[in-house]
Amino acid sequence: MKEISCKLLVIGAGPGGYVCAIRAGQLGVDTVIVEVAKPGGTCLNVGCIPSKALIHAAEEFDKVSHMAGGKSPLGISVSAPVLDLGKTVAWKDGIVSRLNSGVAGLLKKAGVKTVHGWATFRDGKTVEVETETGSQVIRAETIVVATGSAPVELPFLSFGGPVISSTDALALSAVPKKLAVVGGGYIGLELGMAFAKLGADVTVVEALPRVLAQYDAELTRPVVKRLAALGIEVMAGAKAKGLSTKGDALLVETADGKNAKVSADKILVTVGRKPVTEGWGLDQIDLDRSGKFIRIDDQCRTSMRGIYAIGDVTGEPMLAHRAMAQGEMVAEIVAGHKRSWDKRAIPAVCFTDPELVTVGLSPEEAKAQGEIKVGLFPFAANGRAMTKLGEDGFVRVVARADNHLVLGIQAVGQGVSELSAAFGLALEMGARLEDIAGTIHAHPTQGEGFQEAALKALGHALHI
Repeated sequence: MKEISCKLLVIGAGPGGYVCAIRAGQLGVDTVIVEVAKPGGTCLNVGCIPSKALIHAAEEFDKVSHMAGGKSPLGISVSAPVLDLGKTVAWKDGIVSRLNSGVAGLLKKAGVKTVHGWATFRDGKTVEVETETGSQVIRAETIVVATGSAPVELPFLSFGGPVISSTDALALSAVPKKLAVVGGGYIGLELGMAFAKLGADVTVVEALPRVLAQYDAELTRPVVKRLAALGIEVMAGAKAKGLSTKGDALLVETADGKNAKVSADKILVTVGRKPVTEGWGLDQIDLDRSGKFIRIDDQCRTSMRGIYAIGDVTGEPMLAHRAMAQGEMVAEIVAGHKRSWDKRAIPAVCFTDPELVTVGLSPEEAKAQGEIKVGLFPFAANGRAMTKLGEDGFVRVVARADNHLVLGIQAVGQGVSELSAAFGLALEMGARLEDIAGTIHAHPTQGEGFQEAALKALGHALHI
């Protein structure tokens, strides 16, 4: 049995893990990273990147379809488009492969040793890795758990056959004629809307009274409007009960307590994600938990000295960029730097149509802390949004009433994901309404909506 020693061992090469390892390597820390699959984790391989590729392909197909139907106000007409989903998936896989190679190259450049296999804890300083060539024992002064998360499986809708996870949905060889989506959160709606644009007849079943319940109703209204325009049926307040005997329909209990069947070739279950804590031998080291997640402090330290945890395994928000920020911080702490963790300015993006962005506090959350000012600027009054046929949506800024400190920023609209950096920066820098209003924003851009929202909150909007 082989045995190696290192200063830092990172278990899991997802966004948090590989960033932690790269930064540690850059700082001269002797680092080993263990990963059973390809580098990049869920995000790169079966999550963020491939789903956005599919969403983009769906958007392009939808645009051309409207042009073919003579519905384009731009005056462009084309023949009816034909989709080859196999080529689309191959293109998506090509992007993933390039990024996989890029991450592997960055790890090597930083001097990080990569061990391929499944790691199991022996104790708080030692793990055993099952590799293709046998077992390898790794002893480390510090260990970072970055094992990520996995889709939640419902006991009455086990994955397999017509029942698929988000991972399966990204590898389909053909667009299902009828798709039932169980769960109206961001994953379900992102993929559901994409498949609707590609030609599927989509029904969304959501147990809560409305979809995207983690966002306020004002913010999600343009998305709900677009769902209807795409012909997506939303069954809110309804509960999935199981698969029909023939396997061709989803059994549902409607909001009024009646039984119904939703015909479906595929049933996509997107009811959340769970931390991957099984099979790693975590029972051998007795880490404190916060519910089903590993409990950490503001420096990502666990209850055991010398063991850190980052990313999805530590709880919400389950975002790749949160994991990356945590990973970078932990690497610097291990290298002897002084760092701490502040999650107030983490943007969250929902890639529906239109897109949603939130950072900081919502109006309701901010009101609980005291009197506030809210400024909202609609994209219907934004020249750039008009020229992109993207007038639905708005930018909203929430600030304290007394000193105008910005507490939260939200937006819904076409392409607003690209405004997330500006929103996050404003909160990180402690901006006040006057800072945003006094910053010259380029014209014509959708970013002007940010400035206008701040002006509106100050009481002197210029373009509404």
